[in-house]
Amino acid sequence: MTRMALSNTPTTATVEDAPAISRALARAFHDDPMMRWFFPDAATREDGLTRYFSTLFTRQYGLHGVCERTDAAAAFWVSPEGREKAVPDAGTVRELAGVLGDRAGPFREAVEAAAAHTPPEPHWYLAVVGADPGARGQGHGSALLRSGLAKADAAGLPVHLESSKPENLPVYEHFGFVVLGEASLPGGGPALWAMRRPPRDPSA
Repeated sequence: MTRMALSNTPTTATVEDAPAISRALARAFHDDPMMRWFFPDAATREDGLTRYFSTLFTRQYGLHGVCERTDAAAAFWVSPEGREKAVPDAGTVRELAGVLGDRAGPFREAVEAAAAHTPPEPHWYLAVVGADPGARGQGHGSALLRSGLAKADAAGLPVHLESSKPENLPVYEHFGFVVLGEASLPGGGPALWAMRRPPRDPSA
């Protein structure tokens, strides 16, 4: 059987895309150190991650962020204008706590620690980007990165992100990010690298 090619052209994500986006991101982050720490049981991790990303998308980033998808990947960005609104409200926190179970405490501490180190400069924030492992190598993640970075460049603003997967650092560096620092999540969690990409001239 011939395998159907998956489009890697970014499109705006809508609420109807939530199931596909959540499944793709759950598979993408199955081996991510931070997500393994939040969801330590490998047997239930994919289900937990699917619910986790569905909550983030439908209640938070899908409402106040800039969310794009391809046929096998998704990215959630936050512009300076959406920064305050993109903070999880009480209902979202409760829903995430239900998904995380006894790992809700470490998750809350990690979010608070990250919020305390939010850069003061106006910037775009890359909250999530991931591609289904079955489609890696087809340019899905790269297309989403280029699309979001182009928006930040058009606004003349830098981009910030955090990554807990050391293998991803060279990928981000290829797109112009530099490591600002390394820290460990509270409670013995994995290392987290903060990265920044300065704005580029869109006409260059």
